[in-house]
Amino acid sequence: MTSKMTSTSAANALVTFINASPTAWHAVHNASALLEKAGFKRVEEGSNWEKDLEGGSKVFYTRNQSTLLAFTVPKAGFKPGTGVSAVATHTDSPNLRVRPVSKRSKVGYLQGMDLSRSCASGNLADFEIDQVGVETYGGERFMNIADKTVFSSPGIWHSWFDRDLSLAGRVVVANQSSASTKDSRTIDSHKFTSKLIKINRPILRIPTLAIHLDRSVNDNFKFNNETEFIPILGQISAQLDGKRAKQVEKMGDSSDDDDKFQTGGSVVANNHHLGLLDLLAEELGVSVDAIQDFELATYDTQPSCLGGLNNEFIFSPRLDNLMSTFSAVEAIIRSSSQSSLQELEGNINAIVCFNHEEVGSVSSTGAESSMLPNFLSRLSPTPSEHATTISRSFLISADVGHAVHPNYTAKHEENHRPVMNGGIALKTNAKQKYTTDAWGSFLIRKLVERKGGNVQEFSSRNDMPCGSTVGPMLSKIGVRTVDVGMTILSMHSCRETGGAHDVQSYIDLFQAFFEGFATLDKDLQVI
Repeated sequence: MTSKMTSTSAANALVTFINASPTAWHAVHNASALLEKAGFKRVEEGSNWEKDLEGGSKVFYTRNQSTLLAFTVPKAGFKPGTGVSAVATHTDSPNLRVRPVSKRSKVGYLQGMDLSRSCASGNLADFEIDQVGVETYGGERFMNIADKTVFSSPGIWHSWFDRDLSLAGRVVVANQSSASTKDSRTIDSHKFTSKLIKINRPILRIPTLAIHLDRSVNDNFKFNNETEFIPILGQISAQLDGKRAKQVEKMGDSSDDDDKFQTGGSVVANNHHLGLLDLLAEELGVSVDAIQDFELATYDTQPSCLGGLNNEFIFSPRLDNLMSTFSAVEAIIRSSSQSSLQELEGNINAIVCFNHEEVGSVSSTGAESSMLPNFLSRLSPTPSEHATTISRSFLISADVGHAVHPNYTAKHEENHRPVMNGGIALKTNAKQKYTTDAWGSFLIRKLVERKGGNVQEFSSRNDMPCGSTVGPMLSKIGVRTVDVGMTILSMHSCRETGGAHDVQSYIDLFQAFFEGFATLDKDLQVI
């Protein structure tokens, strides 16, 4: 049984991780830092890392900055055919993505980023509101085979109104001399670099319409997410138009000179407001013309925090699914640091943190990518060895679930109403939206018993669509799989609510899995 002190410490560590991880790129970066601090060795996925594995090895690699795979080798070493005990999570969450051409404007405001008009100074009409053109991220489409009804699980977009938003993501920059950077570090030989960025102040907002202009808003709040869901960035006078025109002209002046960084194709400055580019350049410590392209997402600047009468809750963005990702990282670090574990023979322990789960997982970094299959194949390259590895492996698909809502208890099946801080929830669905079967649930119960925790059950109502996870698609590899998750309220909202004590319970489950699955599996007979 975990103590309150331990639970609070784990919850605070999760809060710190979430606040530093507004995007999947940041989540992988911060998870990588935790792993490296714990003695894990970073390797390139494409390198021949297999030849260097030995007993006690702790290794990880990333793909496209947004997916991570880490694993440990038992002290006794491994041979082809060794099983893998893996926890799979995802690093992404619903948000708003800045469009490739984001400049938009409205009279009186700066909408997405357009200063193409020129106004005479001195009048109110001299100002335009710049808005950032955005695209919603989140909403995999499903089809109910029975009645052909299509439904999706997008973000709760209305929760993004009237929030203090900012931008974070990654920016491709042309490397410049160290003298032009903030930290004056020596730049490597690569000509272009992808840099993470997190603007730590509110710069965007999606304002609601005043009730005086929409008297029915409390009865039925509806909006068009293309035309009425556009963040405002600022209010800039027409004098900046001249500055922008000059800089765009300069940046668009092609030259073979090495000092010119904008080369070929369209100039990024033509697609975005100069004020945004200036801000990005200032944050990164580079010149505007060094910016080649970027991927940016909105995030809520209100920090994640503990709350409730006794700090029993976590009020936070991105609990789905950084709660699972952080817990998996922490568990493999803790299990790898235990000297007793290093003496054990058994499976390779692994975590795989995928991107793009919220949009269907179909990408080079999603769960339907080659990430996990390639890993298993490289450990056991021959068909017979690979088959043996598959038969000895087990995967926990970890994604947060739905706690029963006190105001909407009827939305849950009456005998399946998990609560926050009530322990791990086993997710079961007869239509295989979740992969849990009797053997999987039996295993989870036995592992939870080792740490003195609790197990809850979740199964959707027959008249309500069921969500899904990375579990079903990964199970197609042939690995035994079970779906679990700690439960939260307001899933896919800009702000979600979770249980503070559930973080340590999550870590306990994964750690028990890494330390005890191989032994427990010897007592199972599944033909």
